[in-house]
Amino acid sequence: MRQVFRWKSGVLILVLLAVSACTAKYRSHGYVPPPEDLQNVLVGVDTRATVDDTIGPPSTSGLLGDGNYYYVTSTVRHFGAFRPEVVDRTVLAISFDEADVVRNIETFGLEEGRPVRLTRRVTDNSVEGNGFLRQALGNIGRLNPGDFF
Repeated sequence: MRQVFRWKSGVLILVLLAVSACTAKYRSHGYVPPPEDLQNVLVGVDTRATVDDTIGPPSTSGLLGDGNYYYVTSTVRHFGAFRPEVVDRTVLAISFDEADVVRNIETFGLEEGRPVRLTRRVTDNSVEGNGFLRQALGNIGRLNPGDFF
């Protein structure tokens, strides 16, 4: 009787551990200023400097070449062994004109479109297709004695 109780309690503990391991975990990344702070930014009046003082500079403005500000926040759900899924994303875009005055403030979410895939530019790799021996022997003729002095 006692061993049956131990066996049942052991199975119950294993089942509880397995079920608790598959609970969803949510992680939030990024920052979008709250609407109360955005009300202090006026289109056609505020400049890039006053936006920096009011709501702070975003981390993605330096990555994009147009000089606009993009505040991004995402909530990602991790569930067991499945691929993480973005369940919420908000993008706040503040665009500036040539004089660095706020031209437009827009907010986008997942319901307004599909997720944007970010791409990267990769420099062409000239090493492809060359073996180690070909690379080592190919550098012999490129040595210039004038570079050593």
